[in-house]
Amino acid sequence: MGSRIGLLMVGHVDPNSVHIAGDYPELFGELLADRGIELARYDLDLGRFPDSATDCDGWLCGPSRSSAYDPLPWRTDAEDLLREIVSIEAPYVGVCFGHQLLAQALGARVEPAADGWQVGAHDYDLVDHLPWMDPPSGRITLIASHQDQVVDVPSGARLLARGTDGGCPVAGFTVGDRAWTLQPHPEFVPPLADHLLAGRIELIGAARVASARASLDRPLDRSRVATWIARFFGDAAGS
Repeated sequence: MGSRIGLLMVGHVDPNSVHIAGDYPELFGELLADRGIELARYDLDLGRFPDSATDCDGWLCGPSRSSAYDPLPWRTDAEDLLREIVSIEAPYVGVCFGHQLLAQALGARVEPAADGWQVGAHDYDLVDHLPWMDPPSGRITLIASHQDQVVDVPSGARLLARGTDGGCPVAGFTVGDRAWTLQPHPEFVPPLADHLLAGRIELIGAARVASARASLDRPLDRSRVATWIARFFGDAAGS
């Protein structure tokens, strides 16, 4: 029997690029296809919240083009939901904004990175290892697309990943055994990242965009991380 996982929608793929591989339900659906996971969509950004943090077997909170510290009308309720999920030890995975929002909800700082946007394929060192991280790895490569970052680990949490190049000091963290996060995007495919970058030259800068686009032919650890996510939810459901 599979796991019913609530996909917490906090944003959408740029409308100019959504034709490449769909919006986040399609991206995460493809990433986790044939891994025993059924995604149930909750549009938090439209005020559509679950009735309870126990409505699903686990929760996956994805990316947004907004900042976690923006005065979004639904943000406070979303942070309350994430704190409830953690407090009852419901399984939770946060990606990009979902990583930042949980950090902020638990008292950590989220702010613009001093060196600007991180885009393209980046390497991340894994500094902690959990049972569901099988097949194991000390380093992963995934696509990054963010200007903001978590700058300190929330109280009671443990650092999971950091940028190998010295950027992104908190690229992932864990809270107990039932919550973990990543700043980069396992759901992103290179054609989507390339199309997004092509439309953001003025925003990010021509040289950084060119370097990022050139990096997209590097092998990515999407499948490895997808396996980790599926194993995490499966192990939590079986415990």
